[in-house]
Amino acid sequence: MNVLGIETSCDETAAAVVASDKTIRSNVVLSQVDKHRLFGGVVPEIAARAHVEHLDRLIAEALERAGLSFRELDGVAATAGPGLIGALIVGLVTAKAIAAAHRLPLVAVNHLEGHALSARLVEPLDFPYLLLLVSGGHCQLLIVEDVGRYRRLGTTIDDAVGEAFDKAARLLGLGYPGGPAIEHAARTGNPARYDLPRPLLGRPGCDFSFSGLKTALRHHVEALAPLDERSCADLAASFQAAIGDVLIERTRGALALAAQRLRRAPEALVVAGGVAANAHLRARIAKLCAERGVRLVLPPLWLCTDNGAMIAWAGIERLYLGLTDPLSVAPRARWPLDEAAPPPAGVGRPGRLGARA
Repeated sequence: MNVLGIETSCDETAAAVVASDKTIRSNVVLSQVDKHRLFGGVVPEIAARAHVEHLDRLIAEALERAGLSFRELDGVAATAGPGLIGALIVGLVTAKAIAAAHRLPLVAVNHLEGHALSARLVEPLDFPYLLLLVSGGHCQLLIVEDVGRYRRLGTTIDDAVGEAFDKAARLLGLGYPGGPAIEHAARTGNPARYDLPRPLLGRPGCDFSFSGLKTALRHHVEALAPLDERSCADLAASFQAAIGDVLIERTRGALALAAQRLRRAPEALVVAGGVAANAHLRARIAKLCAERGVRLVLPPLWLCTDNGAMIAWAGIERLYLGLTDPLSVAPRARWPLDEAAPPPAGVGRPGRLGARA
């Protein structure tokens, strides 16, 4: 089985062809970072226009590298949400056109499911396992029970980790994207120089909060202005350390909760999403898993960021179960993996619990 995967949920335009034997026949990604760097973040209209301009060419390139034509495909999968609605429409409508023209089954993939199943593309991995999903728009802990079956243990009640990194980098004048910029500056910094808060640390549950940490960083920046290079590096290191402390503590709790819910230890801990590329966080999570005797699965860096290969693989996993979608399927800007999960604490309420939850 060969499946074409299309990813346009945010600011990467991506297409890939993956085979059911886990051979990645092609994987083409066009980053839009340079287009958005001037604005310090992703501009939805610019992202959608770039997808329109480049997607057809990238699909043709992915097929050429795979040595296949449309007639030799067994299905087409595209991200249908969550993400920027204009960007999602471009990829999903293109996939629908290909499916209709070549009479191929269509799979509308949840972008988060693409991340959740990506580890199974590169390593033998059985269900169930625990997933720490950390990216620009998401920060969640979930039990992955099977394809299409997810149990959320915790989520952010305000900012996602990647979003917090972006905002912190902007405050420190380090540029965009924030995650790599913070990590680079932190290498020469002292993580103990500034006492930054660890929101929700030690509290019951597995939810996250990062807005208070970001506010505390802003207060330090304003008090030290203008920032010298040493202070900037120390603030970056202190901020990264605080993020790490929160992620480790909440993940430790989720491992125990998952074992309780499953009545046995999960098969592994999988860490996915763009923030999983952070070397500091990877090292700390590896240490946690070694202490707890838990198998750690870290997808390669290229599979942590948005790409078409993970979407194609999620499509293959669903096609094997006979799960396809009609051409009438609609994109969804918001699409939780665990749709039965209750809203996180603070949803819809202003203040420290997070109006944006």
